[in-house]
Amino acid sequence: MPEPPRFSKGLDDIVVGRSTISWVGGETGDLVYRGFDVRDIVPGVPYESVVHLLLFGEPPSADPSPEVVREVAARRAVPPSVERVVDALPAGLPPLEALRTILSSLGTGAYGYPPTREEGFDLIARTPVLLARYVRRSRGLAPVAPRTDLGHAANYLWMMTGADPDPRRVAAVEGYLALLADHGMNASTFALCIAISTQSDLVSAATAALGTLKGPVHGGAPSRVSDMLDAIGSADRAEAWIRERLARKQVLYGFGHRAYKTDDPRGLVLHRIAREVAEPARLALAEAVERVALEALRREKPGARLFTNVEYYSAVVLEGVGLPRELFTPTFAVARTAGWTAHALEQAADNRLIRPDVEYVGPPKGRTWPRSLPGH
Repeated sequence: MPEPPRFSKGLDDIVVGRSTISWVGGETGDLVYRGFDVRDIVPGVPYESVVHLLLFGEPPSADPSPEVVREVAARRAVPPSVERVVDALPAGLPPLEALRTILSSLGTGAYGYPPTREEGFDLIARTPVLLARYVRRSRGLAPVAPRTDLGHAANYLWMMTGADPDPRRVAAVEGYLALLADHGMNASTFALCIAISTQSDLVSAATAALGTLKGPVHGGAPSRVSDMLDAIGSADRAEAWIRERLARKQVLYGFGHRAYKTDDPRGLVLHRIAREVAEPARLALAEAVERVALEALRREKPGARLFTNVEYYSAVVLEGVGLPRELFTPTFAVARTAGWTAHALEQAADNRLIRPDVEYVGPPKGRTWPRSLPGH
């Protein structure tokens, strides 16, 4: 009898391929983009240059990347047919729900297989433009036209608010986008790669990725961190609130990560960014809650190796730049379009249909269909 295939629920420790794009060091607390430690390049390196690194494999000739700046700015103009789809969506949808439909509307039939870098630039450029258009119309405001003289982060804030964005907020959003641009073979990227492996198109694959990112155990929890901080309210209430939460076996949002068994490097950088844009009282509350939570987790779950994850200070940063909570995960998607594009190109360059096996544990072969059923 052949040995049964190895079983790993959730594909823990299963290697599904090889990649040159990014490395997640879960034991060491590393995140590396094509050999560059993110802590060495963020903040500082513009998002457009990070996109260049992910899509071309090497740093650009100048910061921000002239090629990416040119391509993304030129592609912010959206076809009228796609704008009509956005405008037809009912007001009041959660922006993440709207964005799923908006992304799929980009699939006009012009995209095919294999995906191209140019199609990726379309995805990167148009996702925030269409998201901002929907959000403003949903609020009863006139859409704001994109500007070609602004960088990616600045144009995103401009289209959301209709006002020239504060440079500190632009820098914070740029840092956030760069840190969230890619993260190895995470769930949404895996969903995208599965779609590409079938020789589907980039828009369909990105829509599958966004549907996966929507789940709160992948990308949907930053707003819950804000809700948690609101519920605690003040530092002196943190210990009792957290003790009661843990006693009920409930989750502390912003703590623990499937990959990292030490500090999440993105969270460390976002903490620094938060000091530049967060309201001082809000930052002080977040820092106090973090200290109490980590102490409680180590006391209540010894050996669990739970640390602050990327979502915790993501919430504080995105609050600080003025984005409402319903835009936290959509903004995550805006960032991740770069990584999705890079992985789609890499998957297609050496493609094989992704089709894992499953261990059957049902009744054995040989059952007989009951002949007493009506109709026999």
